[in-house]
Amino acid sequence: MPAHREPTLADVAEAAGVSLTTVSRVLNNRGYLSRETRDRVAAAVSRLGYRPNQVARALHGKSTRSVGLIVPTVRLPFFGELAEHVEDALANHGYRTFICNSMGKADRERGYLDLLISHRVDGIISGAHNEDIPEYDKVRMPLVTIDRMLSPTIPDVHCDNEEGGRIATTHLLSRGARRPALLTSRSGAHNMREAGYRSVLAEAGIEPVVLTADFHIPDAERPGVIRNRLDAVAPIIDAVFATDDLSAADVLEWAASQGLAVPEEFKVVGFDGTSAMRRAVPGLTTVQQPIARIAHRAVQILLSQIHGSYVGGFEEEHDDQVQVGDLVTPPLGIALVEGRTA
Repeated sequence: MPAHREPTLADVAEAAGVSLTTVSRVLNNRGYLSRETRDRVAAAVSRLGYRPNQVARALHGKSTRSVGLIVPTVRLPFFGELAEHVEDALANHGYRTFICNSMGKADRERGYLDLLISHRVDGIISGAHNEDIPEYDKVRMPLVTIDRMLSPTIPDVHCDNEEGGRIATTHLLSRGARRPALLTSRSGAHNMREAGYRSVLAEAGIEPVVLTADFHIPDAERPGVIRNRLDAVAPIIDAVFATDDLSAADVLEWAASQGLAVPEEFKVVGFDGTSAMRRAVPGLTTVQQPIARIAHRAVQILLSQIHGSYVGGFEEEHDDQVQVGDLVTPPLGIALVEGRTA
């Protein structure tokens, strides 16, 4: 066998001195075969480094034991931590994870979606934030989204974003802020953290100040974009609720450059509470998402769809238990982690 060629089933049969049918029966554990025959096939598989063709298995109606995870980029702390928990939860149930970074590009997400479908993964978890991806309407396999409402027929797992926005904004006002601004990736009706912010300010009779900085802005440009947004409204604001912790860190840098004492003169609250950001900015006051629970719930719902029945084995609270076919996924709770910035 040429060194550059992947070994085939025929190569294994030849090396073991048995038929193709016998090799197939050994690999799929079908029918009676002697221990000697099984050992010879196993030895040939090991010696040749044979790996079953998972796509071929799928074409014969067999599971590939693989799942695709689409995220904007694991470089962002939230999605990096989320991917880690998703991959670990799937591995505990015997599944491999293909992690795809869309990088905020709709065409790349479409390409990954097509790739995952063509490779016959058993299911897909999508947490990317691109809009107008009609290809999802054609997906005919188990599909779960994370913090992304694609359709009423697709389960979406998320924390209570609106309540998180209310908690963050209420906290700023309780600490003496008179005109807190919102710094978010994209403003609009879909942004429930913004909805929470606006509702609290409406109750207090305060005019909202909404600033946007898309999280797909290149790293080298992002601090400058945020700085420009804040410079434009600096005279009228005394606090910022940033809907992610990376943006909150940029706000703290801006406040320091302006000579503003935090939290005495300027207050900041973030959102996400990842372990990476807690280490990088330990004093940041933030709304912490239950990232592990979000990941576990998404995996549990997906596996329940794949197997057509409830899948256990998750360390979840009772309200996280799901049954196959569940489309309504109540939002998971969040908590304010108080630091020194608000």
